[in-house]
Amino acid sequence: MSVTMTGPDGQLRCRWCVAAPEFLDYHDHEWGYPVTDDVRLFEKLCLESFQSGLSWRTILAKRENFRTAFAGFDFRKVAGFGNDDVDRLLGDAGIVRHRGKIEAVINNAGRACELAEREGSLAAFLWRFEPLSDPAPPQSRSTSPASEALSKALRQQGWKFVGPTTVYAFMQAMGLINDHAQDCVVREKAKLARLSMTRPE
Repeated sequence: MSVTMTGPDGQLRCRWCVAAPEFLDYHDHEWGYPVTDDVRLFEKLCLESFQSGLSWRTILAKRENFRTAFAGFDFRKVAGFGNDDVDRLLGDAGIVRHRGKIEAVINNAGRACELAEREGSLAAFLWRFEPLSDPAPPQSRSTSPASEALSKALRQQGWKFVGPTTVYAFMQAMGLINDHAQDCVVREKAKLARLSMTRPE
């Protein structure tokens, strides 16, 4: 099966983005473009962990609710959440109410603070795992050597719900790889954004 389909403007796009109306804007303006902002990177790692076992459509529809519930994913604030916050979040119908994942976000916020203090920023650490080359065809797998390495590094530092598949989806979305289909109209835009960006150090 082809990994592309014709979009509403007649141009080819990654097949997955025409599966739901809300996917199109996300695909065209977010997915695969490089991100170096620490809060956005932390948010995406958290949202990908919430997606585990669910669909991205479910998470995307609730994204603003998640942002409100988790203090905009400012990890320095989330690291201070306590038991009362866990109870509050478990009672919030606007998000996915999974105790393990909620507690993982709070735990990971603490680990993010430690990492940012040690490395200078989350971005500086995460972008070190950008693969120099990737011979695999776009959207042909769910993990990669780079995602396995990053997953292992995070778990060694105490992060939770950051398995290789979750991390690979994060890398796809945050532009650490360009996994748009070869003939997708957005692939070249994402490529140019990656070429012009300044890698964090």
